Amino acid sequence: MTLKGLRSQIDKIDRKLTQLLNMRSKVSLAIGKLKTKSGKSIYSPEREIEVLRKAVRASKGPLKPSALEAIYREIMSSSLSLEKPLVIAYLGPQATFTNLAALKKFGSQVEYMACKSISEVFLEVEKGNADYGVVPIENSIEGAVTHTLDMFVDSDLKICSQIILDVAHNLLAKCSKGEIRRIYSNPQVFGQCRIWLQKNLCGVEEVEVSSTTRAAQIAATEKGSACIASLLAARVYKLKVLARDIEDSPHNITRFLVIGNNDVPQTACAKTSIMFSIKDRVGALHDMLVPFKKYRVNLTKIESRPSKRKAWDYYFFLDLEGHRDSPKVKKAIQELESKCNFLKVLGSYPVRE
Repeated sequence: MTLKGLRSQIDKIDRKLTQLLNMRSKVSLAIGKLKTKSGKSIYSPEREIEVLRKAVRASKGPLKPSALEAIYREIMSSSLSLEKPLVIAYLGPQATFTNLAALKKFGSQVEYMACKSISEVFLEVEKGNADYGVVPIENSIEGAVTHTLDMFVDSDLKICSQIILDVAHNLLAKCSKGEIRRIYSNPQVFGQCRIWLQKNLCGVEEVEVSSTTRAAQIAATEKGSACIASLLAARVYKLKVLARDIEDSPHNITRFLVIGNNDVPQTACAKTSIMFSIKDRVGALHDMLVPFKKYRVNLTKIESRPSKRKAWDYYFFLDLEGHRDSPKVKKAIQELESKCNFLKVLGSYPVRE
């Protein structure tokens, strides 16, 4: 077939796609009206996972699953914006990795609110100025984000979903590599790119700043300066990408949480996060973990944080497999609650298989 003929086929398919997308949007609007009438949340994390899973399973190629998911992310983002204008608060400023995680989860068609701190993200959701918030919770190299853990002690917000983001660091500048006299980034990023920097830019001054976005802002205006930041920062601040993926570890992954006011209904594949405090006695923590072994509930994470209210008094944070309403998890949590001073279920949320 000729090029003209193939392009004619594309035009016909595009017309059909446009019709189908508009049909889908009308159904989404009807769903939104029903949810609003019944007081349900417009955003449904469990339904989102189901839609993506079905789309990937139905595909016979040649589109890759990641490409198909990116397309559906924007379709669902557009539907959400039609059903109700959603506002998503995130740890800013623009072009941070939390911004990237929020875009990965909610797409480009919702409204975003950049916050100066994790505390502010929680506050904006609690006050109703934002529908959901996105905050970092742990990095595969640096470990837990303790400020986020501490915020859950007094907050009534629930964990609604999680976002897993592969963190890639890139060397950005307006000048050439040979003209670089100083590099800006935050301390954690410098630590994650140490080997590459020693090999490629040994002796160049490294200047620590508050965020990779702040580093990009400086590199965009200061002569002879570069930064280590995201590709999104390169687009936003019009910087050239001099080197990609310069992090020392190829397994640099950050996990983010979506926080909101509503519990998520039970799903087949879920994770539950809880926090509790215990009496200070020998073997206390061991006794707290026994119910999970008894009911064969797998624990995937445990962290401790000082309560800041009494010396040597700690809160423990657990992630476990299963939804809070599943029989095994429910029994384990009930038994744990009878043994500890305080227990709070932070949320049950869907995870990918």
